[in-house]
Amino acid sequence: MINLLNFNEECCDNIEKEVVMTYPYIPRFISVRVKKLFNAFPALVLTGARQVGKSTLLKKIFPDIPCVVFDPVHDVQNARQDPELFLKNHEPPIILDEIQYAPELVPVIKRYIDKNRIPGRYILTGSQQWGVLNVIAESLAGRAAIVNMEGFSFGEMAKMQPENLWLERWLSDPESFLTQKQQRLNLPYTLYELLWRGSLPETFFLDRDIISDYHYSYQKTYIEKDIRLLADLSDLQLFGRFVKLVAALVAQEVNYSEIGRDIEVSPQTARRWLSLLSQVFEWFEIPAFSNNSVKKVSLKPKGYFADCGQICFSQMISSKDAIASHPLAGAIFENAIVSEIRKQCMIMSSPPQMYHWREHQGAEVDLLLERDGKFFPIEIKASTKPSKNDIRGIKTFREKHAHLCVQKGLVIAPVNDVYGLSYDDIVIPFDIF
Repeated sequence: MINLLNFNEECCDNIEKEVVMTYPYIPRFISVRVKKLFNAFPALVLTGARQVGKSTLLKKIFPDIPCVVFDPVHDVQNARQDPELFLKNHEPPIILDEIQYAPELVPVIKRYIDKNRIPGRYILTGSQQWGVLNVIAESLAGRAAIVNMEGFSFGEMAKMQPENLWLERWLSDPESFLTQKQQRLNLPYTLYELLWRGSLPETFFLDRDIISDYHYSYQKTYIEKDIRLLADLSDLQLFGRFVKLVAALVAQEVNYSEIGRDIEVSPQTARRWLSLLSQVFEWFEIPAFSNNSVKKVSLKPKGYFADCGQICFSQMISSKDAIASHPLAGAIFENAIVSEIRKQCMIMSSPPQMYHWREHQGAEVDLLLERDGKFFPIEIKASTKPSKNDIRGIKTFREKHAHLCVQKGLVIAPVNDVYGLSYDDIVIPFDIF
């Protein structure tokens, strides 16, 4: 394990030096898209949760562009007090890291861009949607490209750089995809260890005996620092209990009344707190698919954590081996696969819409992708032997939506080979590329 403590001498013009962990750089799939958009727009906004590698990525692919890191307490170089003077002293191109702590700069950046709309001027990063996306969507519409960044994908963990990831190949030509031999990733850890560690880059390198310490520190930081900046929470301990509760409800439909009842808060408070988790990129939801001609379907979204390691920590899963017999094993696996598909969608120029589908009678499809008028159903099963029972939801969806162009379905599972469950549905390993 590489575990070196170094002082970051460059420190991106911040007012104080930081102690950082230095690890080998692992190439990120999103790099190509970031560079392409930066060369096409006057500004690029890179968002994502804490510690997903935003700053590391930018330093790697733009090593010659200076960087300023903003702080929630200190007014770095008087950027908040005098944004005009700050930008005059920092000619573009420039990276403005954690821009949510200096939102006063955004209107001035807009004026500067309007005077000179050449591409490749400003890169803004942020780890809180309230301070970045809302302001920029209004102020820099048409001037900035927005890219979201997540933790490591399976392919990145395996240090692979394929030209086209499997999801793009399937969506582009499903018939050809089914006839091609699929290659497997050479992952560094077993499935259970991948789930237990999570996808935050630093956990990829840490010794097992300090993984829980890392997740404790990470959760404490975003709850006590980021969440407190977003809202006036009088009881952080209660909010911590709330985080642990929703971690137990991943891959389920979101029911604010039930969540609130379990920790004795109102449904409105539960909804607001989930929104807070979303705003710091720790939680995301997949909306329900509905069709006006089909009645009696659920319209509730399904909720997921951005990082499976946070689920395991919140549920006090002490080791990779403990996942196997844990009641949440299937939900954690589904969370990981939905997150993986979402990461692949983020680097596509034309990503699909993501839905789930469920009838009140019980039939459901874990994930439904829509692109170019075609629908791609996916079931996710934490079983080495999926059966025909596992595709009943896909079959029901086809029957209920016979007028839609529904493609052959996939069952993604921890299996070793690709094989058919029916004429219309096949099983694929979770770790193909």
